[in-house]
Amino acid sequence: MTRLLLAAAALGACLLYAQPAPQTGRVEAAWRLIAKGDRTQAVALLREIVRQEHGNVDARLLLGSLLMDDGNREESIALLSEAVKLRPQSAEAQNALGEAYAAFENPEGAQIAFERAVAADPNLAQAQTNLGSVRLQSGKSAEAEPHLKRAIALLGNKADAAYPLYLLAKIALARRDPAAALPYLEQSVALQPDYAEAWSDLGEACRLGSDSTAAVDALRRAVQLKPDDAVAQTRLGITLLNAGNARDAVAPLQHAAGLDPNNQSTLNALQLALRKDGQPEQAEAVKRRLTELLRNRDHADQALVSALEINNKGSALEKAGDVRGALEKYRAALDLYPDHVGIRTNFAVALLKLGQWNEGLSQLREALRRDPGNAKLQAALADALAQAKAHGLVTDKQ
Repeated sequence: MTRLLLAAAALGACLLYAQPAPQTGRVEAAWRLIAKGDRTQAVALLREIVRQEHGNVDARLLLGSLLMDDGNREESIALLSEAVKLRPQSAEAQNALGEAYAAFENPEGAQIAFERAVAADPNLAQAQTNLGSVRLQSGKSAEAEPHLKRAIALLGNKADAAYPLYLLAKIALARRDPAAALPYLEQSVALQPDYAEAWSDLGEACRLGSDSTAAVDALRRAVQLKPDDAVAQTRLGITLLNAGNARDAVAPLQHAAGLDPNNQSTLNALQLALRKDGQPEQAEAVKRRLTELLRNRDHADQALVSALEINNKGSALEKAGDVRGALEKYRAALDLYPDHVGIRTNFAVALLKLGQWNEGLSQLREALRRDPGNAKLQAALADALAQAKAHGLVTDKQ
């Protein structure tokens, strides 16, 4: 699935996890265990509470959020969904469920939950931020903007406001308006001085605004805070190169190329910097890498075009009722381009139609593994599993 990459690792700032105020009794004891760093005991205690007290929403919310952090998708979402059922008007519960959906790459489910959270409590700043963030990730910047501004107004001069400010700057930069982005980014890094991604975007905004000195300063700060940010390293190298400082540009560009060896912009800038720095042999070596990269991409593009043509022939056969013929076309297309989720899904559905349940389910699972946020795929797999179990074709363990 194509996602909006607003800048590498930019949205790695993550959605905000709201920690509710500690409750009395055993839930409070669980919070104390977490504060001491004993998550295992906290999880065990919360499991016991949930088992004994079905209506304890606070225990479900805390346990669900902890399991979300641990990567336990099914149990986390089940607990938080139950919490929402028990307390449907709770903005905090809806927000926690939305954060779990977002963490497990289900943006559609996340957006619905965040919308409900905001409807329940428009003054819940974290929900406003989260809704703005998920809408921005789905390419709806105009819809994201008012929620981010509302979150900033609610948060005031708190460190948590740095993230929505950063996202507003992202919107401005996407519109090629660095002047509008600058004040957001300056405020963001003032509130959170260790916010590496915001420093990186501040450097980019300064560069686009033709202030190379400020750009270099901000980008040096970004790579100091996060040395393995390939985007910031590339930006620093390109900014130095454009300012006529090829020698200093080489190191960050080499570091970026090591982190992301298939980045065309990085390799192109690196070979230029090496050449201007009087290192022609090293520049030629990088140029050969760049040429090979472009050649491989060209081959991949050609394979994709051919695979889609074969897939479309399969689709036509399937519509005409020849599912077996369609299956062979899908198989050939998938062999040619195994990374295409749509082709793999067509192949899986054809297998299921022909009664080849085990392989069909396996292919659906693989498609979902490659595109975990695809709600239609999730529904298709759940439906196929339900049908297979109803006919005794698979067991719960499968």
